[in-house]
Amino acid sequence: MLRVAEIGMGGISGCHYPVWKEMEDVKVVAICDVRPEQMEGYEGVNKYTDFDDLLANEEIDILDITLPTYLHAEYAIKAMERGIHVICEKPISLNRDDVKRVYDTAAKMGVNFMIAHVLRFWDEYVMLKEIYDTGKYGKLLSGSMERIGQIPKWSWDNWMKDENRSGLVPFDLHIHDLDFLVYAFGNPKSKSSFRSKRPDQDYFCVTYDYGDFFVNTQASWYASPYPFRATFRFQFEGAVVANEGKGLVIYEESGNVLRASAEAGESGVINIPTTDAYANEIHYFADCVRNNVFPDKVKAPELEEVIDILKSI
Repeated sequence: MLRVAEIGMGGISGCHYPVWKEMEDVKVVAICDVRPEQMEGYEGVNKYTDFDDLLANEEIDILDITLPTYLHAEYAIKAMERGIHVICEKPISLNRDDVKRVYDTAAKMGVNFMIAHVLRFWDEYVMLKEIYDTGKYGKLLSGSMERIGQIPKWSWDNWMKDENRSGLVPFDLHIHDLDFLVYAFGNPKSKSSFRSKRPDQDYFCVTYDYGDFFVNTQASWYASPYPFRATFRFQFEGAVVANEGKGLVIYEESGNVLRASAEAGESGVINIPTTDAYANEIHYFADCVRNNVFPDKVKAPELEEVIDILKSI
């Protein structure tokens, strides 16, 4: 039985906690948040407002960190120094040096550590990478990705709107798409960017040049209540592969249109499972702990590269 604790019961915890609760051979023994009201409604678990109290009173195998960004490395190291395996929400840190500190601690203590970069486990993105890796539709020619919406106004202590604590749009939002690009295609050769940043909003667009192809990206926190959306469209020699709000769609050069879920009269259905990406990443990490295998789905050099790029935007 894996004993799990989660710290930071804000927005993203709602994507992690239910997965742990539904897993077999897992028991969520404790949760922690400095705001007692955030833990109301959670039954059958011990509740703490001080992480040191949790560590002193609980025996846990895995800590799930869903704290604000600027606390990730500190709390990960503190837990791993107690011999606890750690899965942590993205990003690992705003500072490149923290990557080595965290991974060195994991190696020293012989525990598992993983940053939960969820797009690596998201079915539509997994299939996009598979299409690229196999060359099924020939060479990749171009791509576009967007992740745009309203500036968050709900975070504890307004930390998300504080650049020194969240890194704003680059580290909180665009990092999803950039991490996937580095994971799927490697490090870009160069980039060009434009940014419009004000106290009440933050928008930028970046073009990543890979030599044989390029990817245009944009990310935003608008001041107005623009609805959030995350999409992509990639042009291959033999098809356009798109995820634009209706699941993955492949527009083949032959005229066929393949959809993750097809309606009557459409050309075909993509054999893509409908799973929860957060569940995928958490199950993967738990299996690594059970099998005593260090998770290699997310690698330290990739995290460092992403931080380097984001720092230069």
